[in-house]
Amino acid sequence: MNTDIRIVSPGNGRTVTDEKGKPLTIPEGWEFYPAGDAGVTRKITAKKIYWRVEVQFRRRKISKGVWAPVETIAQAQAETELARSTDAYKKKRVSDLRRRETKQNEYVEDFESAVRTFLSFAECYKDIESQFAAAITQHATPVGSGTVARTERITIEERAERAVIAWLRHQTTGYDSMKIPRVKGKRREVRRMLAAHSRKLLSAYRRGEETRDSLLLDALAKAKNDV
Repeated sequence: MNTDIRIVSPGNGRTVTDEKGKPLTIPEGWEFYPAGDAGVTRKITAKKIYWRVEVQFRRRKISKGVWAPVETIAQAQAETELARSTDAYKKKRVSDLRRRETKQNEYVEDFESAVRTFLSFAECYKDIESQFAAAITQHATPVGSGTVARTERITIEERAERAVIAWLRHQTTGYDSMKIPRVKGKRREVRRMLAAHSRKLLSAYRRGEETRDSLLLDALAKAKNDV
């Protein structure tokens, strides 16, 4: 079987670059099929003649789509459309959506519980703890949000802790508008400093101390207004 599988980077027009940075011209009779429909893409790549276009996103590579022969793309689309028109597929689709919804709802509950466990506010601040946990969960758990809450590389307890610190960094500090020098390690240093500030803020609520620091309450009020 003839194969032509390459991982390339975006270029201009009908050109791309290979993994070594060498320019490549898209073969005649090929078209670009953008990422988005995994079913069609799987059928295209199953033919083993395609160039996948990838870009760097944070710490990982994401696919923008594939270049492949026009007839391959057309056949994949036709086969997928035919398969999806059957009653069996439609029933399976409904079942899958229900299962995913149930799984998502369960995860949201588990994540919010983990957030509340991490916060552990004193009894006099339990109402604020509940509002805080709900705000963070609503922000962090949607599918496709790309937040730390969606990663499976760390435990849910670690995700909850990092989500809290990240939320506080963005909502109670000037981090988003800071002019941070482009020096290696400087952004990490600033984030550590702000994290220490956030942990100090949380400590007051955990100990049940009276505090005039309205940062958290103001951020919660803003979050409610943004909904």
